Order: sequence, then C-alpha cells, then structure tokens
Amino acid sequence: MIGEVSCIMENCVFCKIARGDLPCASLKESKRIICFLDIHPVNKGHALVVPKSHVQNLLDADPEDLKEAVMTVQEVARACMKATGAEGFNVLQNNGRCAGQVVGHVHFHVIPRSPEDGFALGWRQGKYEGDEMETLRLKIAENICCSKR
Repeated sequence: MIGEVSCIMENCVFCKIARGDLPCASLKESKRIICFLDIHPVNKGHALVVPKSHVQNLLDADPEDLKEAVMTVQEVARACMKATGAEGFNVLQNNGRCAGQVVGHVHFHVIPRSPEDGFALGWRQGKYEGDEMETLRLKIAENICCSKR
C-alpha cells in the first residue's frame, strides 16, 4: 500500500516514508496510516503511528484518520508489550516545537516501558489559586461548545 498518500508534503520525512521514498521498519499499513519502528528509539520496540495525510498537528487532523490511528496505537502497544516483555507503555503525541514536536507531521509514539529503562517523564505540578480553576474551567468549557475545525 505504500504510495497511497492523500496529501503529500514534498520534504516531510513521514510523507516520504508513506510514499515509499524512504525505507522504514514497517509494522502495519492501511490507506490512512502507516506504523513503523522509530530509528532513534527511546526503548527497543518504540513505534510511530502516522496518519498518511500531511497535517502539522492533532488540531488539524481528519477525525477518521485519528480514529484509525488511535485503534492502531492500541493494537501496536499490545504487540510491543508482548514482543519486548515490557510491563507498561507510554503513548506520546506532541504538538508544536515548544511541546517537543520534532517532525511537523502529526504522529503518535508508542514506547514500551520497564521499571529499569531509565526513561523519565517528569513534569512539575502546579496549583490553582482562589477561583482560578473555576474561571479557567468555564473558559475552556465555553470553547469546547463553540470550537470547530
């Protein structure tokens, strides 16, 4: 199925892989997605699930592409855990450089985990002051009702 890319970005590495212009260690492919092992894995078995349609981030992705991508993430996570003996896994999806997105094409990382793997996902935890949480909750809720693609 390589080559069935609905929107091709000339210089995007993931579009090149989807077109078959670059090789990959393919795990699964359909009309909408391609899944392959990351060439720079956090842990052995680290896989990428990539919608073939070129969009920068999750906000621009086609809902049908996302449905298939998430179902593939689940399937690949099960397979990676079984194949690697991992005790858990992370699913990471970054949007924008400040959030750690390196390739400007929406994609999901599936990273098998074990207690001694040395990979740390840490973040600082903050807190809300006064009515701050309720004020922000209302603003977000209002935008959920009103937001459209």
